Amino acid sequence: MKMFIVFAAIIALTVAAPADYNDISVVKAAIDHIDTTGYKFEYEQSDGVVRTEEGVLKNAGTEQEALEVRGSVTWTAADGQVYTLNFVADENGYRPEGAHIPHL
Repeated sequence: MKMFIVFAAIIALTVAAPADYNDISVVKAAIDHIDTTGYKFEYEQSDGVVRTEEGVLKNAGTEQEALEVRGSVTWTAADGQVYTLNFVADENGYRPEGAHIPHL
């Protein structure tokens, strides 16, 4: 659960940009199958931010039990550049990918 909270905070910081947040609204939202085995959601905001995420419990009931989370977020920066961040978070850690992220 701690990993999920940290992960959510990272994504929130990633999409944060100076804006008048009072004018931003959710224009599309869907949530499916939220329980102990997994979940899926997506939303789109009036400012163009689009986010999707799906979590699946792998190896339930074993010592290798792990939550695998996959998703993406797309936003437009203040300079007009559109960014997309794809990510996976599982027992191997958080792995973001995006054209704007330097490869090591």
